[in-house]
Amino acid sequence: MRIRLPLIATAAIALLTVASCESSAQFGHRSRYTSPAAHAENTIGGHKITIDYYAPSMHGRKVFGGLVPFDTVWCTGANYATKITADAALQMGNLNIPAGSHSIWTIPNPKQWTLIINNETGQFHLNYDESRDLGRTEMNIKPLATPAETFKIEIRSEGGNKGTLALDWEKTEAYMPFTVE
Repeated sequence: MRIRLPLIATAAIALLTVASCESSAQFGHRSRYTSPAAHAENTIGGHKITIDYYAPSMHGRKVFGGLVPFDTVWCTGANYATKITADAALQMGNLNIPAGSHSIWTIPNPKQWTLIINNETGQFHLNYDESRDLGRTEMNIKPLATPAETFKIEIRSEGGNKGTLALDWEKTEAYMPFTVE
């Protein structure tokens, strides 16, 4: 009987903890800094391209050069590495990206960003492994007409088999034209 009592007490505490967490989420008691899951997709040149990521928000914070330091690898979102999946090969800058899933990382800079395509997916946002990089290429940047409170990724069709990957947040859009092979 002595063994059962600690086991029952442990199970009861675990159950109450889970119920408390579920109740908090159900009634909107989430942190204001929670980064929700987000999704972008488009069909370009007859091929589907999807991006799964977590979308952080500014909440009055300085993002680039502050929350996201310049000249440092960033997971391009929050929580877990951003994943791009395409059912055909993509040509982005000097990178020939094979069909399948890869993670997107970036190095923001005030004048130009670097896009990193990594062969590992599903890793926590701090677990970047450079040895798994497919490669790197430069991205263009431009100012946004209106600041973007929440980070957003778009896959824009430019006609035929051409598209643009766009990353918008704060006052910046980093973008990369691409071709579906």
